[in-house]
Amino acid sequence: MSLCKERLVHEEKLEAVLNKSNGDIGKKSKAVCGVCSRMYRDPKILPCLHTFCADCIRQREPFSERRVNGERRSPDDYTHRRNSGSTILCPECDSEVDLPPSGVDGLTTDHLALDEVFAETLLVDCKVLCDLCSDSDAGKRCEVCCVNLCDFCSQAHRRQKRTSSHSIQSLQELKSQGRLTRPVLCSLHPGQELRLFCEPCDLTVCLECAATFHRDHHCSSAHEVISHHGDRIRDLVVRSLRPRLGRLEESLRRVDTSQEVLQARADTLASEVRAFARSYASAVEAHCCSLLRSLEDLRLQRRNQLHLQKAQLQQALSDIRGGVDFAERLLTCGSDAEILSAKGVTVRRLMNLVESGFDPHPTTVAPDNASSICFLPQESAGEVKGFPVVGVIHAKTVDPSKCTIQGEGVERGREGQRGEFTLVCRDSSGEQMGRGGGPVLVSIVHKERKGCSVEAAVVDKGDGSYVVSYTPSEAGLYSVWVCVKAQHVQGSPFVLNVKKKFRRHHGIFHCCSFCSSGGAKEARCGCTGTMPGGFQGCGHGHKGHPGKPHWSCCGSVVEASECVLHNLGSVSPRGHLRTVEL
Repeated sequence: MSLCKERLVHEEKLEAVLNKSNGDIGKKSKAVCGVCSRMYRDPKILPCLHTFCADCIRQREPFSERRVNGERRSPDDYTHRRNSGSTILCPECDSEVDLPPSGVDGLTTDHLALDEVFAETLLVDCKVLCDLCSDSDAGKRCEVCCVNLCDFCSQAHRRQKRTSSHSIQSLQELKSQGRLTRPVLCSLHPGQELRLFCEPCDLTVCLECAATFHRDHHCSSAHEVISHHGDRIRDLVVRSLRPRLGRLEESLRRVDTSQEVLQARADTLASEVRAFARSYASAVEAHCCSLLRSLEDLRLQRRNQLHLQKAQLQQALSDIRGGVDFAERLLTCGSDAEILSAKGVTVRRLMNLVESGFDPHPTTVAPDNASSICFLPQESAGEVKGFPVVGVIHAKTVDPSKCTIQGEGVERGREGQRGEFTLVCRDSSGEQMGRGGGPVLVSIVHKERKGCSVEAAVVDKGDGSYVVSYTPSEAGLYSVWVCVKAQHVQGSPFVLNVKKKFRRHHGIFHCCSFCSSGGAKEARCGCTGTMPGGFQGCGHGHKGHPGKPHWSCCGSVVEASECVLHNLGSVSPRGHLRTVEL
């Protein structure tokens, strides 16, 4: 088997053991990539400090792209996605991270991840090959060179003058002590370890890189500058990030506690809601049963009433049919003597049927065909088991003979002025109907002038009452019909007396017709209206003088309790009259 195939089989066995031992998600191995769930292969560190395989990063779709050398290429260009400076989303934290212009290859290699891979290799019962000969199993490790050595290479490593002083330990001992590391080798010069640090380039380099590419730069040993750069990292962690980390952890714990409290509160309220719903459903079910019982009782009551009506009608029908059949047969088949002999008993029976027989009008028998029974789902029905419920069975039937009219607008009105009255619908017991929607008809027609009518507006208030408004255009007597279910209500038809519209007098007036006419019974107003006189004293000391001041002017009659001019202060102390111009 070739060396490549042997290494591949070795890695597959290692991954199988790792996947089996790391079945628990919470104990994810640091040697396994979070994207492909396999051992790290060329691990790269993203700017957000999360590590993934280089190939896994290349397969990420670019979130956005930056212009490189003034060009913007298609995201489908694999070469461009691989080498250009694009932006991707980190699979771990979902942050936007920028790739360097050289692409994924320009990212920093995570050597700690490689150490973890090597450590995981030693944790399982798999063979570790020698890093020098790659033919034998390694059992030793040089802590200076960080290479795994087989027994033969270990002896050779000790014999060489340059490495004779290196510390070589057993892999099992190092594994138990957790001191396993690998050398960081140069990617340009295989086998050369990165031991120097170029300050201008801020880059670790090997000896050959320092002698060629960085020969004019100041390069220091990694051991000399590690304290400075390590202290800077340590300072950022200890002074800034570690306290913030503690605060974030405390805040996170509080958020977790709040979530737990919220969940507990939500569970408690959910239990209360379910208990309330069950109780409410029980109350609604009880209310439903009560409504059904009420409906059944009402059906039985109406059925008994209908049975009684039917029995009365059948008895009346039988009595009248028997009397009519006997009388017709007597008149048709009887002789004169037979008719005269049976006349007395026949006439008495027929008269009895005519006078005292049951003779209802067809419209009074089941007039609504049970349409008066209805269900009102929005009407309040009080409380059941402490819960408010809605929905009632309404069974009232309007009785036109019990309906009443309220308001003076049904009897008196004024020309050109709006008048109104209220119709209150009641059932047979005289109680007001609890709902509207009844068939109400109002007709206002002039009694003397044909074709003169007034349009009436009916407003349903929804509680069994209706407001009727009208505006007559002419004076006179009107007949007002108010009907419910095509039947007159109590007192209908009414007589509406519409008086003429009041018009103010104009011209010169005196206190009364007697005074203003010099004792005559009639006087002419300044507007040419006639003011009839009277024979009662006006209170001015005139005997036989019209005393209750009244006058007619401009076609309108107006009466006053006392003299108008006296109210205006226009009467002299001796009772002499003065005139006033209005």
